Amino acid sequence: MSVVGEPDDELLARVFLTRVLEPGDEVGGRWVREFGVREVARRLAEGGPPLPGVGGKRWTGLLARAETARPHEDLAVARDAGVRFVCPGRPEWPGQLDDLGDARPLGLWVRGRAGLRMWALKSVAVVGARACTEYGAHMAATLAAGLAEQGWVVVSGGAYGVDGAAHRGALGAGGATVAVLACGVDRPYPRGHTQLIGRIAEQGLVIGELPPGDHPTPSRFILRNRVIAALTRGTVVVEAAHRSGSLVTARAAQRLGRHTMGVPGPATSGLSAGVHELLRGEAALVTDAADVVELVGDIGELAPDRRGPVLPRDLLEPATRQVLAALPGGRPARPDEIARRAQTAQEDAIARLYELRALGYVERHGDAWKLTRQAVMSVRSGPGPC
Repeated sequence: MSVVGEPDDELLARVFLTRVLEPGDEVGGRWVREFGVREVARRLAEGGPPLPGVGGKRWTGLLARAETARPHEDLAVARDAGVRFVCPGRPEWPGQLDDLGDARPLGLWVRGRAGLRMWALKSVAVVGARACTEYGAHMAATLAAGLAEQGWVVVSGGAYGVDGAAHRGALGAGGATVAVLACGVDRPYPRGHTQLIGRIAEQGLVIGELPPGDHPTPSRFILRNRVIAALTRGTVVVEAAHRSGSLVTARAAQRLGRHTMGVPGPATSGLSAGVHELLRGEAALVTDAADVVELVGDIGELAPDRRGPVLPRDLLEPATRQVLAALPGGRPARPDEIARRAQTAQEDAIARLYELRALGYVERHGDAWKLTRQAVMSVRSGPGPC
């Protein structure tokens, strides 16, 4: 399929290449820099001789991908899903992504009404463990809410654990948040976060490098992290084991000259071991949003007066609060009973119960779920668990 000679052939060429080249492909990025995006797309579309830097086997694989690329169809699908494609050099393009050099994205698929470039100018990444503790979820939500209240955009990866808590904290504070996905932005992942990602798209932005319908892979998650690091003024890591993907984000931020911060945890916690390793290096220790603002804020921007952190129940989505309210006060209950009382599907109730467990509201007893002692006490006293 021809991708040149169109009214906006550069955009079409870049959309075409998102189907052919993997995110962060530095060889492909060098081709684009040296030959231009139109020429690279033409050579791949027409099946010419290999471009420099690849062998015959890989070139054959790229040509096979090129045969199935349909940029016009991708743009049509995106348009129907309320998604736009933002190219380098266009007004909405965040210039800080150019710091990635040949690993710069070919473009970004963007879902949401806000302007990406302006939001990225005052943004902070909050990342961490998927299987986080109650402490990690609390710190992520509190940090994100505090940053949002001060006008900062919270960027994360939309995953379970710390990512989800950070997004919810920003949304609950009425602030702005951006989810950077490792798949097509019209295909929310993980599936358990479909409603959360939909809410982010309504109140914030969902962005990614992969074309509509494309699926995530382990390597795409890792490569996605460089975009989070480059897009933001700094990265805060909340809980991370030694081999955590969030450490990849932090190290990318360091290489790019961005601020790198870590929230300390218990000395005995394996989920904080990676953060402590960062803190022994060049990362700064932070405990609240005020610490973060002092580091990443503009000259003359003062951190607000300190106050005790809060994690109220109204940070939860309404449907999640409904599931929480459906749990009996003094006994465990099975998911089907909880779903019936919450007037939702059992699958949805189970996903929300796991979120509530991460936040310290519920605990699992075999096949049943029960309010934690801390949550029962908070019902009596008013505020959510801290």
